[in-house]
Amino acid sequence: MTLAHILLFALGAFVVRALPAAWRAWALLLGSLLAIYALQPPLPLPFMSYALPTLTLVLAVIGWWLTRPPEAGALSREDGIALGLTFAVGMLGSLEGALRSAPAVFETLLAVLSVGTILVIAQPLVSSAAQRAAAIPYFLAAIIALFVILKSEPLASALAAWLRAQAERPITLAGALDLSWLGFSYVAFRLIHTLRDRQSGKLPSLSLREYLTYLIFFPAYTAGPIDRAERFVKDYRAQLPLDARRATEGLGRIGAGIFKKFVLADTIALFALDPLAAARAQTSLGLWLLTYAYAFRLYLDFSGYSDIAIGIGKLYGIDLPENFALPYLKSNLTAFWQSWHITLSNWARFYVFMPLSRYMVTRKHKPPTWLSALIGQLGTMLTIGLWHGVALNFVIWAVWHAVGLWLHKQYSDRTRDFYAGLKEKPRLRRLVYVAGVLITFHYVALGWVWFALSDAGQAAQVMARLLGAGG
Repeated sequence: MTLAHILLFALGAFVVRALPAAWRAWALLLGSLLAIYALQPPLPLPFMSYALPTLTLVLAVIGWWLTRPPEAGALSREDGIALGLTFAVGMLGSLEGALRSAPAVFETLLAVLSVGTILVIAQPLVSSAAQRAAAIPYFLAAIIALFVILKSEPLASALAAWLRAQAERPITLAGALDLSWLGFSYVAFRLIHTLRDRQSGKLPSLSLREYLTYLIFFPAYTAGPIDRAERFVKDYRAQLPLDARRATEGLGRIGAGIFKKFVLADTIALFALDPLAAARAQTSLGLWLLTYAYAFRLYLDFSGYSDIAIGIGKLYGIDLPENFALPYLKSNLTAFWQSWHITLSNWARFYVFMPLSRYMVTRKHKPPTWLSALIGQLGTMLTIGLWHGVALNFVIWAVWHAVGLWLHKQYSDRTRDFYAGLKEKPRLRRLVYVAGVLITFHYVALGWVWFALSDAGQAAQVMARLLGAGG
């Protein structure tokens, strides 16, 4: 989101709140539909700038259809209106993009109509509850496959080359940038959440309007938080009033987020760790300063965007979940991950760690407890790492944190009596806390080296120099 987007979204809340109550939910859906086209940045392949948001809507509608409760019957009038509104916005977005980028109006119309026709033809194949349930694993696999392609630079480049060939454009310029699908990571995780919760029977019944608004809610579309559907829809249905307190809280969070992101983070980015700065650093002290700067830049950037999203959400009556809780002041790695990108961590715990742990426990030949814990942590952190990108540096970063979490688990299991005794020793307790904060922060900061440097070889050299093993 740019500052212009933030201002527009914030002002839009006061306009929406001035509408009759019956119109506000529809205005929120319409605003979200339009926002995913407005937020998608221009791409080297111009038609992809509107094709990708349109595909988001297609996936969203399919996701809703498959997650309808077993007792759901024919489409309601409200669902029909929401479907028509979605199709109309998708058509307008595609037409507008075609008119701007190339004389491809008829091709765009044909593509959109083809998608609509496919959906109509496919609908009878998943009309019953049993058919919808049977289709969910295939849709999940398709989402994961698409995610892997987009997050893997070689695969994304290959797909971009194919698309360029179809558009008769130079394939030598093909790259992952051609497929920069804004918001897809968050949409994919929300889709997986609703599909898995439907399989387990935990997902509440949602109308198409509610489901779409949850999936593409514009304040959280680009950078989270990853809300849960049942929590989101509770606020959505309540239409919480925009009183003085809520307006003050919302605007205050937006202001704090803007200061964090656009003032502090963007300033620190000028001297934070990156490939060029790492190559130029002459001393290990210089590298440590670059690493510290990157750690704080990352926190201020991520938490700033979260503050902005939460603030805008409050103005619209949606209390989005908190995403950061002073993570660099935590005294151990487990507490850090309970306060860093909280909604992503919770998602990974619900849908990776817990199922993996249950599988380990229910196996006929159970692995040792320590091995089960290590496998669970590795699976969870690899999911989070690969969510950022299918690349070696993110795999190493994930293993770094998984091993750290596992070591903390082994340590905490063996020192419970020691920490219980600290309640009667306040000075020693404070000293242990400070030592824990320093150790945890530096462990996390070292891990960020693999984030900042995509070249695993350069990252390894920087790590060696930071630890005094390099030249």
